[in-house]
Amino acid sequence: KSERVIASRQGPHLRLAGGGAGILNFCANNYLGLSSHPEVIRAAVEALEKFGAGLSSVRFICGTQSIHKDLEEKIARFHQREDAILYASCFDANAGIFEALLTPEDAVLSDELNHASIIDGIRLCKANKYRYKHMDMQDLEAKLQDAQKHRLRLVATDGAFSMDGDIAPLREICQLAQKYDALVFIDECHATGFLGPNGRGTDELLGVMDKVTIINSTLGKALGGAAGGYTTGPKPLIDLLRQRSRPYLFSNSLPPAVVGCASKALDLLMESNAIAQSMAAKTQRFRSKMTAAGFTISGKDHPICPVMLGDARLAAVMAEDMLNRGIYVIGFSYPVVPKGKARIRVQISAVHSDEDIDRCVEAFTEVGRKHGALP
Repeated sequence: KSERVIASRQGPHLRLAGGGAGILNFCANNYLGLSSHPEVIRAAVEALEKFGAGLSSVRFICGTQSIHKDLEEKIARFHQREDAILYASCFDANAGIFEALLTPEDAVLSDELNHASIIDGIRLCKANKYRYKHMDMQDLEAKLQDAQKHRLRLVATDGAFSMDGDIAPLREICQLAQKYDALVFIDECHATGFLGPNGRGTDELLGVMDKVTIINSTLGKALGGAAGGYTTGPKPLIDLLRQRSRPYLFSNSLPPAVVGCASKALDLLMESNAIAQSMAAKTQRFRSKMTAAGFTISGKDHPICPVMLGDARLAAVMAEDMLNRGIYVIGFSYPVVPKGKARIRVQISAVHSDEDIDRCVEAFTEVGRKHGALP
């Protein structure tokens, strides 16, 4: 994989190093367009000036400032949970929770397409491990039946899956969890901020906020785009993580500027759901126009819109040709996705205009016809 070098702020319009200007960006996790929002940037500057560049410490030594506690309280309030704990990333949050929570007497049941960080976090724990077929509730139920011999059962799933843009069937998962006395954990990195009526995520979207026990998510995508992750849920769990979660205990505190960014992003979301709600219409516009043009778009009603092409080389050359037409997208192929499932993953942002979306579709249509992906 190669890295393109950006010489401007993150946003819908980019300038690339070497002279590429006016490039339309359609592959960022900047779902709400807050990465370069003036109020978010101002909040970061203010936090930097007041609280410094960093803490040079982990939280329990001299790394906890009032802004860290304020942000944790705000995250818990946003998700309507009892408490929250900050991490350097959601990768760290996922690495830290399973080992701290589960013992050899317990069981964890994981969707086979869960994010790599969930898989790695589960590998670190000593619990009995079950992997169920992707969003297959019959298979999950069979695994839950088999796991009844264990003390505690935890079902772990992405809320929204980042490669395919599909959304976990949380209603059914929660029903099975209730039937078999299990807890439910969801990773909301690709849902927090824009799914659900108020952007609280897939549990709000599907009406199961009171049935999901644990939420892990990120501050590095929709919520300002800088860095950081968190776990939110019951207070006894958060208290346990503060004492036993290794990434929390042995990693530096989040820098004040990052805390300031995320805090302001949450303020904007809790003041108005207008930004979150604007995503649905933009996502539908892209998906319907691309489908009408003849492309197959994976997932449903999510701003992750994978343009399925099948062939790895086709995905790579089309992505490069799209850049020549001023559209920044990236091709994905094995081992990131299964063999034969190569795609260009397009991501819609609240700050894309209708004209931006239409220009992207037009470029895809031209390039698709040129390379035989369309008739």
